[in-house]
Amino acid sequence: MNVAAEHHCQSPRFDAGNPLAERGIRRALWLTIVMMVVEIAGGWWYNSMAVLADGWHMSSHALALGLSAFAYSFARRQSRNRAYAFGTWKIEVLGGYTSALLLFGVVALMIWQSVERLLSPMPIRFPEAIAIAIVGLVVNLVCAWWLRGTHAHGTEHAHDHGHGHGHGHDDHARSHDDMNARSAYVHVLADAATSVLAIVALAGGMFLGLTWLDPVMGLVGAALVSVWAWGLLRDSGRILLDAEMDAPVVGEVRQAIAQSSVPATVTDLHVWRVGREKYAVVIGIDTPTDADAGYFRNLLLEHEELTHVTVEVRRIA
Repeated sequence: MNVAAEHHCQSPRFDAGNPLAERGIRRALWLTIVMMVVEIAGGWWYNSMAVLADGWHMSSHALALGLSAFAYSFARRQSRNRAYAFGTWKIEVLGGYTSALLLFGVVALMIWQSVERLLSPMPIRFPEAIAIAIVGLVVNLVCAWWLRGTHAHGTEHAHDHGHGHGHGHDDHARSHDDMNARSAYVHVLADAATSVLAIVALAGGMFLGLTWLDPVMGLVGAALVSVWAWGLLRDSGRILLDAEMDAPVVGEVRQAIAQSSVPATVTDLHVWRVGREKYAVVIGIDTPTDADAGYFRNLLLEHEELTHVTVEVRRIA
């Protein structure tokens, strides 16, 4: 016999930002802007494609870091705006997605300038260019140090919840990633990598006469950055599109219902993320027992990731 659906919801709790990441990003932003100016001017003056590419690359990072800082600030200011049904957290994810697109723009610029220098080589003042590249690498390492660990905010707990449903730490660490902080970190790492490649290319040109290494390393750097950009674009895009029905928490929801003390079948299930460690769930359940929605809701709320739960129960013969 079918009965009216019963709905029980827990009021959602949303992230209040990531102050550690925001502080680190703002410091890295100002240092990056200074180094960007130095590298672009130095690369142009000393005719080094590797240093110039690294400078333009760093300019995109300055823009991306500024975007990340703005995303945190805007999300915080709008946190009490009731127009956002599930809070403002996805503003941070959108910032990460946009940063990934900026990285692809940098890749295109690096490829264009590198090919241009391969076809039309120019003399390079190696000692000065190497010095600038080394300073750039140091700046990137300092920024990476400031941003270390900020993109995995809140992943340190084991998620056992006391009811024996252990799951992989790596999976949850990935699902709880702060995409905005991760985008800033990826930008800094990408710039550090291009600085290393620039140093190698310039050293090869100065000591071995392999001047072609300079633009070639620009192409290698472009390939490396494109890989990182694609990973960030893919992961942030999945969150924005609510395409995470393969997340570990989905299996845990099904397992919790299957292992309940009453017979029950999941007939409908929708899970989507509303925060770095928070998911909303709408679930339909068939059961031949008198167990109500409150019973199943309590089963699911043992999982601390679930902060908004709607249960619809249909009693069957």
